[in-house]
Amino acid sequence: MALEIGSVRYDEEFVLNSRGMKLFTCKWIPVNQEPKALIFICHGYAMECSITMNSTAIRLAEAGFAVYGLDYEGHGKSSGLQGYVENMDHVINDCSSHFTSICKKQENEGKMRYLLGESLGGAVALLLHR
Repeated sequence: MALEIGSVRYDEEFVLNSRGMKLFTCKWIPVNQEPKALIFICHGYAMECSITMNSTAIRLAEAGFAVYGLDYEGHGKSSGLQGYVENMDHVINDCSSHFTSICKKQENEGKMRYLLGESLGGAVALLLHR
């Protein structure tokens, strides 16, 4: 589902993680300019990226950044028991795999990358950075 919101293109899709679970992903991309950097948002516990992080992501995209989000297993529109995190290593691995796949795309080579975390997402960002 692609949608243009002013100068921002919003898109969402589902990807499979290494355990075969469907994970919801979304992105906000500036329409009229090449993104100057990539920002990966990590949401808080029992939250999700497409609604709770939407305003922040739109503002960042309007400022020229490509913003990417992923609903953790058991959160938002992703598969799993809502609010249940069996193993934080799974969350970290899922985020790492998804964000790495984005970085490896030809159009993103050489772009600066940033992690932005809120609440539990702050811990996820720190663990991704280790």
